[in-house]
Amino acid sequence: MRHKVKHAMRTFLNGHGFIDIETPELCKSTPEGARDYLVPSRVNEGKFYALPQSPQIFKQLLMISGMDRYYQIARCFRDEDLRADRQPEFTQLDMEMSFMDQDEILTLVEDMVHYIFKETLGHDVKLPIHRMTWDYAMENYGSDKPDLRFDMKFTDVTELVKDTDFKVFRSVIDNGGQVKAINVKGDADIPRRELDGLVEYVSHYGAKGLAWIGFLEDGTLKSQIKKFFGEDKLLEIGKACGAEKGDLVLMIADKPKVVAAALGELRKEMARRMNLIDENEFAFTWVVDFPMFEYSEEEKRYVAMHHPFTAMRDEDLDKLETDPGHVYAKAYDLVLNGIELGGGSLRIYQPDVQQRVFKAIGLTPEEAEQKFGFLLRAFEYGAPPHGGLAFGLDRMIMLMLQRKSIRDVIAFPKTQNAIDPMSEAPSTVALKQLHELHIQVEEDLVSK
Repeated sequence: MRHKVKHAMRTFLNGHGFIDIETPELCKSTPEGARDYLVPSRVNEGKFYALPQSPQIFKQLLMISGMDRYYQIARCFRDEDLRADRQPEFTQLDMEMSFMDQDEILTLVEDMVHYIFKETLGHDVKLPIHRMTWDYAMENYGSDKPDLRFDMKFTDVTELVKDTDFKVFRSVIDNGGQVKAINVKGDADIPRRELDGLVEYVSHYGAKGLAWIGFLEDGTLKSQIKKFFGEDKLLEIGKACGAEKGDLVLMIADKPKVVAAALGELRKEMARRMNLIDENEFAFTWVVDFPMFEYSEEEKRYVAMHHPFTAMRDEDLDKLETDPGHVYAKAYDLVLNGIELGGGSLRIYQPDVQQRVFKAIGLTPEEAEQKFGFLLRAFEYGAPPHGGLAFGLDRMIMLMLQRKSIRDVIAFPKTQNAIDPMSEAPSTVALKQLHELHIQVEEDLVSK
């Protein structure tokens, strides 16, 4: 299947004027996201290459050089904690194109996805692919990777319960929080022990509790908060959520981030329990208009949500210095069945705007020059408007074959501890090799 998918990708892109160009795998370390894998240089003592997390900067340089349609099936490396859809080394389809706006890029990618699925699975992807903004996704699903194989959107009931005497809700709302609900169709008779289990489940995602209302078939209600609200208010909440006889409404009150995370995971869990997910369905959506920045409590500064080369909406340019938290990017992710398949953006191509973005994320002019000076100097020669995206090839094939882990679709995958079980890499090396690289390993690590 990997061979068939890559062949379909190349056939489509070659037929649309793209050129396959290889970019370096020994690069400069410019850490702004995941950790780099570092490679020491023998001939440049004390200096290191980094293995590429993506060919991002190189493909932008290619656009500046006049290569207006580039692609590459690239090997990428990220030193990050592993999970079912992550490996330390992975393969992505990387694309970049000049003089195309966002709609044109998304339409071309949709046509490519349709071609790949038709050629390899005989499946017709319905076009155009649905689009939603990041704000809409977070408001209604609690995730920027919503699984659309089932419905169960959030309902904001904050206004309905804000005047309640129920102290739990009242305290949350008075402190800037919110109350949101989901309606689980046909689950009103859920046993109390399972409800208690759901309370524990959402606690793993930061929620401090879970309120519920069961709308029984005989017309009666069951709820642990009934005495605080009365039946009329509970019926009003149910009406807002579209609840009917036999339905179960689940509510979480907390800070918006906690509500999004906990209720979003609960939504998926209830869909699994109620067998609402069609495993044979491919539910695509684009998520667009991402925030340009997110605030890092750990670093006490704004960081780029995607990367610092993403272009922002034209109307938000004046907010860059005054209100960076409300700047939106010309960024887009393609989501399939609740998993990010690929993502990209239009790029910044004006050197002054790029410098302003570096400043917004806390990079001094000296730091920007040290990390990205070669890109800024290239911009001075005149860069065309350009944009692109990258697809995770391993994730795509995992989803196409309905597997649970990308390890199932990779030859010689690493374990959860980033170890190759066959060759037992990584391993110790001879002291002579270390001396040539002017590297000394601490004795307590050598003995392990």
